[in-house]
Amino acid sequence: MTDEVQYSVDANGVAWLVLNRPDAGNALTPTQRGHIQDILEQAAADLAVRVIVLTATGDRHFCTGGDLRAARPEPAKPPGAPDRPVGTVMRGLESNIGAQRFIAALQDCPKPIIAAVNGVAAGLGAHVAFACDLIIAADTARFIEIFVRRGLLPDAGGSYLLTRLVGPLKAKELLFFGDDIAAPEALRLGLVNRVVPAASLREAAGEWATRLAAGPTVALSLTKRLVNAAIESDRTQAFRAEALAVEVNMQSVDGQEGVSAFVERREAEFVGW
Repeated sequence: MTDEVQYSVDANGVAWLVLNRPDAGNALTPTQRGHIQDILEQAAADLAVRVIVLTATGDRHFCTGGDLRAARPEPAKPPGAPDRPVGTVMRGLESNIGAQRFIAALQDCPKPIIAAVNGVAAGLGAHVAFACDLIIAADTARFIEIFVRRGLLPDAGGSYLLTRLVGPLKAKELLFFGDDIAAPEALRLGLVNRVVPAASLREAAGEWATRLAAGPTVALSLTKRLVNAAIESDRTQAFRAEALAVEVNMQSVDGQEGVSAFVERREAEFVGW
């Protein structure tokens, strides 16, 4: 763990994961990505963690993408080799695969993840937010598909995530033009769940997180999996997966507590397993 990624778990079972490189726009290095993936694995196995909030330090940047300065140096060009450095394409593929694994780790984490977007989310940074389960944005936040401005293809699952969120036509518009999308417009498009005043962002994220942390963790985890798979499943597959998830959930303590509380006409008290 480094100071560039801060992690703590509060008494309510809310894990706070904070990107902490404000001087670099909270851009992500490969090392940071690795740390966060380790944290997600740790949180997934920790019964004390019921929900995760992903946010960043400062009031200007949530995450401005991948830190290009942290890329591996180019190897020396062999004598007689073409001007294009050997291995450039393979290194680009390797970097993209690493970013894709990072996005997949967010989506595959069994605990609900709330993105509290405190500022600019550009490129990979936007996709990090879009990969989370719920997104609360400060009214000062902006989302930018910046790749086209650099002559690059959207990576880190951008075309996949955007198409699922806003449909192919709007996804193409966002990716083709790379315009800044202010938080209110992001809300209108369905890219975020809520927009709140910047000063209230942490409080708003904490309120939702505390509600989720008090909920049936197993049921929430299975629901996350079902919803994430729904677009890619036909009805038969989706119904079969749902039936299996219902059976699994009813074996949990919280599943049985929910039924008991209903029968006994009282509030359920969920413990997280």
